[in-house]
Amino acid sequence: MPLTPLDIHNKEFTRGFRGYDEDEVNEFLDQVIKDYEMVIREKKELYDRVNELEEKLDHFSNLETTLNKSIFVAQETAEEVKRSADKEAKLIIKESEKNADRIINEALAKSRKIALEIEELKKQSKVYRTRFKMLLQAQLEMLSGDEWDDLSKGLEEETEESYESVNP
Repeated sequence: MPLTPLDIHNKEFTRGFRGYDEDEVNEFLDQVIKDYEMVIREKKELYDRVNELEEKLDHFSNLETTLNKSIFVAQETAEEVKRSADKEAKLIIKESEKNADRIINEALAKSRKIALEIEELKKQSKVYRTRFKMLLQAQLEMLSGDEWDDLSKGLEEETEESYESVNP
């Protein structure tokens, strides 16, 4: 067991014939006690400081561990988000391609339908034009024929007779 300042202070030496000077020994012991007390105090302060630093070291070690875990979790989360975004982007692209194909197919179908309708209208237009032309030709033939002249003469004669019967 280590000596304490009190042990040094209470130490009694045996006296021999012509021993040491008692005052000188006491002064020396007093000096040793002071120095020893100072060493013990410094030791206690250093011990307390070491404990404090060890606690801080433990705290920072725990903090480091927690931060490393957090970084790892954040990296995993970022990777998961990236994978999810890639997957979603691929789905969006696939859906857009499907929609584009559908829109193109619908547009082509409408285009074909309109082209067929245009062809049908062209045919109907030709038929209508031909019929109208034939009607006009028939009317022109009728107007240019002798029957029209005979009809005109008959109308003129009737008109004159009606006039004479009204005005005698």
